[in-house]
Amino acid sequence: MKTYIALFRGINVGGKNILKMKDLVGLLEALGAQNAKTYIQSGNAVFLSTEDPSWLSEQISLAIQNRFGFAPHVLVMDQAEFEKAMRNNPYPEAMSNPSSLHLGFLAHPPEHPNLEGLENLKSESEQFNLTDRVFYLYAPEGVGRSKLAANSEKLLGVPMTDRNWKTVCKIQALIEVI
Repeated sequence: MKTYIALFRGINVGGKNILKMKDLVGLLEALGAQNAKTYIQSGNAVFLSTEDPSWLSEQISLAIQNRFGFAPHVLVMDQAEFEKAMRNNPYPEAMSNPSSLHLGFLAHPPEHPNLEGLENLKSESEQFNLTDRVFYLYAPEGVGRSKLAANSEKLLGVPMTDRNWKTVCKIQALIEVI
């Protein structure tokens, strides 16, 4: 069995697409996952499975659609990919302020990212770095009003789900206990 991380996008936000974490755990177990654990209501799960990550992503979204009436974007990656994203953090200075560093996990490598557009949107204090499957955004003044944060997915051209460094570290802690 392999350890997987599932990151959900667009659940439990603004009273829409409500999915309780205990229901998510049950759903994952019904799909054959073992030792499923979640972190906060925005949709972060860690579990063991023998299945392929793309199959898991598709089946989890389909199961949520069938049971709860909405189909969230679900990004599933294995432990090695998740830990590589952490190891390759290009902004270690952000660790002292974990809410300033965001990792945008990409559904697949962007084919034609608009890097010039990203550069034009970033503020003076912001920095970003793009790898095949992660868009790192260091925003020391926060992402709430960041034009770069608000437009990065569109300019990258691929679905993305974002987690701040604090959440990434909490997910890593869950991995260690399953």
